[in-house]
Amino acid sequence: MAETVPLRLATRGSPLARWQALRVQSLLSEVGVPSELVVVDTEGDRRSDLPLGALGGAGVFVKEIQYALLRGEADLAVHSAKDLPASSTVAVKGLTLAAVPERGDSSDVLVGATLESLSPGAIVATGSPRRRVQLAAVRPDLGFVELRGNLATRLAQVGVDGVTAVITAKAALDRLEWQASPGLEFEILSPDVMVPQVGQGALAVECRSDDVATLAAVAAIDRPAQRRLVEAERAFLATLGGGCTMPVGAWARYVEPGSPQLPSASTVIELLAMLADEDRGVVVRKSAQGTDGDSVGQSLAEALLEDVPLAAPEHS
Repeated sequence: MAETVPLRLATRGSPLARWQALRVQSLLSEVGVPSELVVVDTEGDRRSDLPLGALGGAGVFVKEIQYALLRGEADLAVHSAKDLPASSTVAVKGLTLAAVPERGDSSDVLVGATLESLSPGAIVATGSPRRRVQLAAVRPDLGFVELRGNLATRLAQVGVDGVTAVITAKAALDRLEWQASPGLEFEILSPDVMVPQVGQGALAVECRSDDVATLAAVAAIDRPAQRRLVEAERAFLATLGGGCTMPVGAWARYVEPGSPQLPSASTVIELLAMLADEDRGVVVRKSAQGTDGDSVGQSLAEALLEDVPLAAPEHS
């Protein structure tokens, strides 16, 4: 019997990206699918000296990986779902979202202080307009500086050059087993304060649309319940469109009737979303419920655009 050829998993080279790829590799192994990693250098990683907006925003961490897939240098790619553009105007033709294997905590974390302990005029480091505008809405006295680099680099900025705190994703902290040093304050921010990025905390596996064998293999690690929530958030983002830089966020969860642990097609999804005009300091949040995630996401985006009627954003 011929030996099964391992699937090639394309990934970024950062510690967090490698963790994610190794996690997907482990899940594939559990269902009898061998795989190996293919590390791809991306522009977003190479140019950590520039703000993401200066690099083109949407897709800066995934473009080279997607092109490696299209060139046949890999069979599938492992992304953070938050990095994967949702709008058809920026999506790469010939690729499809094959699986959402799991999702960690979607929350953002303020590291170095709590909202209450931040002194007036304190400096918070973040490269995300979404995080900056929402934090400024509850603490307009704060100052902000840009922040780029891998997780360790970002966390190391606490207490350096006047920076009191940084904001990062809780899923990243959990996956790299971060432990706060003695005396270091931190606060997990509620979605009511900080609406997460679309897809935050979720893994996304992408492959070529015509690769039937790989699609079948990857389907075994898809988690439909988590995918349904991520797709509701992505439908919201897709309706807004791609190509602008307005801060935006969305977070979906299951609510009654039905069990959040074992949701059915009739279990209601609640989507909380945020759209902002940073220049005017306008932050609008709305929520909606329904069983069809695509419809909920689309209608909520349209409702928010009535209140913030500017060019549609890319997520950040």
